[in-house]
Amino acid sequence: MATGVFDLLHPGHLYFLREARKLGDELVVVVARDSTARRFKHEPIMAEASRVQLVEALKAVDRAVLGHEGDIYEILDEIRPDVIAIGFDQVHDENRILEECRKRGLATKVVRLPKFEGDLDGTRKIVRKVAEWLALQERLSEIERGKPLPGPDPPAARRRKRP
Repeated sequence: MATGVFDLLHPGHLYFLREARKLGDELVVVVARDSTARRFKHEPIMAEASRVQLVEALKAVDRAVLGHEGDIYEILDEIRPDVIAIGFDQVHDENRILEECRKRGLATKVVRLPKFEGDLDGTRKIVRKVAEWLALQERLSEIERGKPLPGPDPPAARRRKRP
């Protein structure tokens, strides 16, 4: 089992899910509810139903399900995983997960996967890159329309007149 928000799929997600798939016979992915994403990460860009649909379409994923509202550990009773894969940057505490599994009579193993090194390996990086691209496009449009760019005043305007 693997969990995450999976907002704006990127190579880091693919790496995480491929590595998680190697840990067992079947990979069930729990996609965070919008409310859970807000609580632990950020306002999701894509709705939860779309995120589940995209994750389920990935080759490494056997099944994708939405997590539960409120208690994120409740899903353990349904899936009963042998292994839970955690991404290198996920805030989950391995010991807390193991404790929750033991409370449910599960002998689950928790594995934190190594860091993925790649370009645009995070939703925030993608959003930042798009914002930079949009800002550049706006500046280029202004130049093409002949509008001056914001910035320092030309040298003549900076000279002070002497009284």
